[in-house]
Amino acid sequence: MKVLINTAKADAYGAGFEYVSGELVRQHNSLTAYFKHPKHPLAAGMYTDDTQMSLAIAELIVSGAAWSKDNLAEAFVSVFKRDPREGYAGGFYQFLLSVNNGQEFLARIKPDSDKSGAAMRAVVIGIYPTIAEVKQKSALQASVTHDTADGINAAVAAALAGHYFLYRLGPKAELGRFLELHVAGDWSKPWTGKVGEKGWMSVRAAVTAIMSASSMSALLRACVDFTGDVDTVAAIALGAASASDEIAQDLPEFLHEMLENGLFGRDYLLALDAKLAERFASLGVPPQTGAESTS
Repeated sequence: MKVLINTAKADAYGAGFEYVSGELVRQHNSLTAYFKHPKHPLAAGMYTDDTQMSLAIAELIVSGAAWSKDNLAEAFVSVFKRDPREGYAGGFYQFLLSVNNGQEFLARIKPDSDKSGAAMRAVVIGIYPTIAEVKQKSALQASVTHDTADGINAAVAAALAGHYFLYRLGPKAELGRFLELHVAGDWSKPWTGKVGEKGWMSVRAAVTAIMSASSMSALLRACVDFTGDVDTVAAIALGAASASDEIAQDLPEFLHEMLENGLFGRDYLLALDAKLAERFASLGVPPQTGAESTS
């Protein structure tokens, strides 16, 4: 089980390339080092909101607490307050700074976004054992901040992508068609070009990259090569593909060794992945997949 750790690696690597020029991507997307974004304050190797909010959801899953808007909002506020970091959209970052708890979050949030925030954190929800439960839980968490048809559908598709590989539901070539059976969207239609801010764009690009890649290294480079919102594309794609038997787990060592490792960094994410796997082991979720020996 490597969903969180690979989400973080992809997020931290992609963060350096978010909306930079195609020329910078061509020059530096060589998968040899984390790249410091030319404008953003995060240091190379630090993850962003994609991972932090995924971590919030994973902690709620492990806790066994009720899956409710109240608990989800409290989790989102809690993980931010204990480890405040930039990397969120500017307005949402200021909003998180201004609220003190989940109750205040829900009272003040305007959940009318169709951007990628609900999808970027949803892959880990795929660990639940049934398609119906994955759909229900991913839709509910999306509604906290992205209570729109496109915002919810993107989150459900991202979660189902994770579920598809964790529970070995079919070959990666059929991922898009599987998603189209369960959630509205042209998920099997190949994505080309720059990825914009809408949630469905990031998920479609991630699905395209997964279906084409034979290794995690190739997958990560392909996600960044799209340009645009590439940290979100990469976080979704590598989080889901972590459990694919058809994709070689060959991420370079620096992504592991140079990933931030503070209180909620690399070791914490690895431990949380292990707790998730333990909680769902009786349902066939493997404790570890792929050939990476260190992560």
